[in-house]
Amino acid sequence: MITIVADYGVGDLAFAEVRQRFAKLMPHAETIAVPVRPFDTVGAGFCVAQLAFGEGPSDRMVYANVAPRSDEDDPRADNAGEPLSACRLPSGVLVVGVAAGFAMSFLELPVRAVKVADAGSQFRSRDVFPAAVAALARGDDLLGAELTVPPPPSRSVVWTDGYGNLKTSWHEPPAPVGSSVRVRIGDAEADAVVSDGVFGVPSGAMSFAPGSSGWGKPFYELLLRGGSAAAAFGDPPNGSAVELA
Repeated sequence: MITIVADYGVGDLAFAEVRQRFAKLMPHAETIAVPVRPFDTVGAGFCVAQLAFGEGPSDRMVYANVAPRSDEDDPRADNAGEPLSACRLPSGVLVVGVAAGFAMSFLELPVRAVKVADAGSQFRSRDVFPAAVAALARGDDLLGAELTVPPPPSRSVVWTDGYGNLKTSWHEPPAPVGSSVRVRIGDAEADAVVSDGVFGVPSGAMSFAPGSSGWGKPFYELLLRGGSAAAAFGDPPNGSAVELA
């Protein structure tokens, strides 16, 4: 099983092409596509860790490609970009992803470079990287030096789900349970009730409580019962700071 986390766009042809390439290289592997916003390495990193640390078959793989090519401002020769990297979890799950921004940060484990070209195609995730991913799955030794990746952003929005709930990297309650707090994200502010469950507030109210995501520690969510917390805060991009006003 291979889960592809990428910023190609919902229903984009690119997902089909990458899945088709994996079907050729690894014909018995099921592939699943998870889209994130363009160049959103924060959202990609969160999805990668949530899927890698969550329950599932131990021989699964998570393959992430969000590569804004922002590691250098100068012109890039031959469509070069950030390098491919890999990490194997103690559970046996293999994560392979472009080491761009925060895409590999949420794992908080050593990440090593994969010995594969970082150039040669605008569409490296179809033309260059899948063969290396398949080789790693076979057990080939393609790992090189350990890479330095930044820590995940703290107290920030890390994912917006389909209901408009804002998953954050707050891991502790911002105030005692039952307290009302004024939350600021960017230029928007709203009141929220600190709760021990996201539905522990009446309809029309917003909670700030441990949500459904996390591995070893809770990820607090902002949930507006009967509405969209994301809309209330102006649909903030992942990585936006979540502060108490």
